[in-house]
Parts: sequence; structure tokens; C-alpha cells
Amino acid sequence: MNDTEDTLDVTQKKLEEIFGKRPIHFSEIPFMTTFHPHPEPTKDTQEEDAFIKQIESFNLKPKDISDYLDQYVIKQNEAKKVLSVAICDHYNHVRQCIQHPEKADELYLKQNVLVLGPTGVGKTYLIRNIAKRIGVPFIKADATKFSETGYIGGDVEDLIRNLVKVANGNVDLAQYGIVYIDEIDKIASSSSHGRDVSGRGVQINLLKLMEETEVSLLTPTDMLGQLQAAMQMQRGQGKQQKTFINTRHILFIFSGAFDKLSEQVKRRMDQGSIGFNVTPSADAEDTQQYLHQAQTQDFIQYGFEPEFVGRIPIRVACDNLDKKDLARILTDAECSILKQYKNDFMGYDIDMDITTEAIDEIAARAEQEKTGARGLMTVFEKILRNFKFELPSSGIHFFEVNTDTVNDPNKALKQLLLSNQSLLSEQRKADLHAYETAFFKENNLHITFTEDAIQELVRQSILSDKSMMALCNSLFKDLAYGLKIVARNENKDAFSLDKDFVTNVSTTISQWIVNSFKSNPAPQATQ
Repeated sequence: MNDTEDTLDVTQKKLEEIFGKRPIHFSEIPFMTTFHPHPEPTKDTQEEDAFIKQIESFNLKPKDISDYLDQYVIKQNEAKKVLSVAICDHYNHVRQCIQHPEKADELYLKQNVLVLGPTGVGKTYLIRNIAKRIGVPFIKADATKFSETGYIGGDVEDLIRNLVKVANGNVDLAQYGIVYIDEIDKIASSSSHGRDVSGRGVQINLLKLMEETEVSLLTPTDMLGQLQAAMQMQRGQGKQQKTFINTRHILFIFSGAFDKLSEQVKRRMDQGSIGFNVTPSADAEDTQQYLHQAQTQDFIQYGFEPEFVGRIPIRVACDNLDKKDLARILTDAECSILKQYKNDFMGYDIDMDITTEAIDEIAARAEQEKTGARGLMTVFEKILRNFKFELPSSGIHFFEVNTDTVNDPNKALKQLLLSNQSLLSEQRKADLHAYETAFFKENNLHITFTEDAIQELVRQSILSDKSMMALCNSLFKDLAYGLKIVARNENKDAFSLDKDFVTNVSTTISQWIVNSFKSNPAPQATQ
């Protein structure tokens, strides 16, 4: 018999030992998997079904959504109002279509939304929390990653497929999701002739999705997905998975900074106010305010297709955030960056407190960054970067951020460390003992630091921002050479180093060498 036959024979004998010589069903063999045409529902499946039932019985009111958003996003009251109404109208229509399928055939203009405004004012956060409150799948993408079909770049239909992935493959849930596309202003067509890979073609492809279309969940490059679908069809068992998703009830929300559009709208509005008696607008310095006055024709002139703009009937502009708004974000908003930093320090069992004056100063500096709420993290990082590096190893369990900390964080950190030297000393002592041990192994000489020397070295390591080992290597780089001379002259191999030695290393070791020669002078030559 060959090797294969030998293996089969051994396997057969093992099976007979376990089950006897009766016929064996494959489900009895531990290392084989039984196919269940109707698997038990998992926890994720149960949650998805609950979300679908929640959509089917949608009963939220605009005020409910706006109140929820107030917990997370500061200011932007107009945007909250507009988004809340649009969301409620959309999902009320979805609920009616589910309860009365004949309504799906009636004409209904989907309330896709365009949110305008500078970076960091909360556009993405608004949409993300709306999806969270309703319980629908949410996908975010940047418009710049897509290109017209046939060119290098992403296909806009991938958005819908990714929405299904976010819904754990549940097409029934994904068909009620929200697709959020940021930086939509970056795909405005910049030319009126030829093929614009990053602009007009992408707009047209998005237009198809915003209307009603069937998107295949299988792509020509998804060989695994196609193979799985073919195997399932061949089995003919169980519930067949859907291979298409309808975009009828998927809500599309777009956003962008549109900084150039604000200047364009300002020029249009200023054309009617040219003359000698013109009074400058109170908002003349802040051109972003003109986004509130943007009209359909402004978007078309900006570079968007009329059909594309027409499918986004709901438009709202967000306002810039001033220092008062940024301070409120720190103190009032859920999941603020201040809470994040406090949690970061709590991970090291360090409690961080902050004064009201420090919050105001941080908000003022963040406003100067011109990046909205994102500026808060930039400012915090500059202030607390070294605190995050030093404090986890310091033994300190509490510190306060005040205006002095904000104005000179490095000085405040050094003062904090110096005032807590007692907490640092144990770790520093351990580092010094490690240096003493390493010195003995390398030079066969014992050195010990007195208590006052240890405290002085701790102080110097804090002021110089060096580890204890690095400080000792720098201060005592010539120590071995000098002590070997003294050890030879005085026949000793142990030395105690005090504070005076630490503060005057070169002078002291030179004096020790001189004294060692005096105590043991060289013998005189005989006549």
C-alpha cells in the first residue's frame, strides 16, 4: 500500500475505535463543521433587527433631534434646526412607505442636504450623531477620493457597498442608512471643455445614486463574493442573500468649506451696493457669513452641474466659532477634548484639574489657529505634551492647569516636578543604584552616593530634563580614570560621593588625585 492508503487505513481504525463499526454521520465527527441552513440569530443580528423596527416605527420630532445634538455640538443652531427637520421628514416618509408600500410609487423629492462652513465647526460631528441617535448605518468619505468611472480612483458605488459592510452585510438595514460626503466643494468642475476626471463625471455618477438606482453588491474584482454567491445558489438552501441594494431611501448629506464661494457671493451682493453712500457691512471682515446667502446660481457658477445642485434642495451654512464658543466646547460638550485629556491622564492614575482662566486662555489661542474646534487639540498638545511624557513616571497623581501652565508649560512642569521631589526620589535612587552597579562591573570600584548627593542629582536631572543615567554619564565621564589613580595610590576600592563632590566633580577629583600622591610619595632614588 502507498502512504495515502496507509493514512486512510489508520484514520478508519481510529474512527472505529470511537464509534464502532456502525455507519457514521459526518455531524458526529468533531473536526467537521455542520452546515446550518437557518443559523441561530447572533447578538449583532438581533441589534440590527431592533434598528429596523425602530426605523419602521420612527416617531422622533425635530426638537428631539436638536436637543440631542445640543449635548455634542456647540452653536450651529440654524444647522441643527434644518438638519433635524430634514431628517424627520425623510424618515417619516420611510416609515410611511414601509407601512403603506403603495406610497413608495408616489413622487417624493428626497431631502438630501448640503452643509457649508469652515473646518472644525462641527459639520461631521452633527451628521455622525444624527445617525447615532436614529440608529442607522453611517458612512463618511471625502469626495476627492473618487473619479469618473474608467479612470484611476474610487467608484462612487463603493460608498453604497461600504454602507452595507457597516451594516454587517444587512441590506435591509443599509438601505435606510446615511451617506456623508465631505469636501464636496473640491469636485466642482474647473473647466468647461473636455473630460474633468475629478469633477463633472463624479457629480453625474453621484446624481445616479441620489435618485433611485440598484447598486450591485458584487464587483468584477470581488472574486470571493461572487464565489460565495454562486455556491449559495448551487446549494439552493436557506435564505438567499441579496446581491443588489436600492438607494431610494438612502439619505445623502454633503459638506464642504466653500471658502471661494463666500467670496463669490460677496461680490454678487456688493454689485448692488456700489456708490458713494455705501456703509460697510458689520460682517465685512468675515466673508464666511456670506455662505448663508448662497443661491442655486452661485453653486452652478462655482462649478456644479445644475442637475446635481437640484438634487440637494436643503442647504445650510455653519458659523465660525469664537473663543466663547470654544470655551463652551471644553466645558459643556459631551466627549470634549478636555475630557479626552483628563481620561488620558487617568489612564496613569493622574487627576488633572483646570482653572476657568486657563480654559479662557486656551480658547483664545485656539481661535487664533483658525481651525475651529480642532484648534483646541493643537493648543492642548503644545501645553501638555511634556506633561504626558514626564508625569507617568514621576509618581505624581494630581496637577492643575492654570494660566501659568498655558503661558509657559515647560517652566510649570519643572516647578511641579521640583515640588514633588520626594515622590521622584525613590525612582531616582533606583536609577542611581543601577549606575553604581554598572560602574563596579566596568571598573571594579565601589561608589555610593550619600543622601544629600542623591537629592542634588534628582534636582539636576529635573532641571536639565535628563534621565538619571544620562545625567550621571555626563557628569562622571572622567570619574573612572581619576578614581583608578586614587585607588592605586591609596590602595582602596570604595568611595563615598557626597553633594560637594556632585556639584564640583572636576575640582574634587583633581584634589583627590593630588592628595593621593602626597599621602603616598614616590621613593627617592639612592646614590
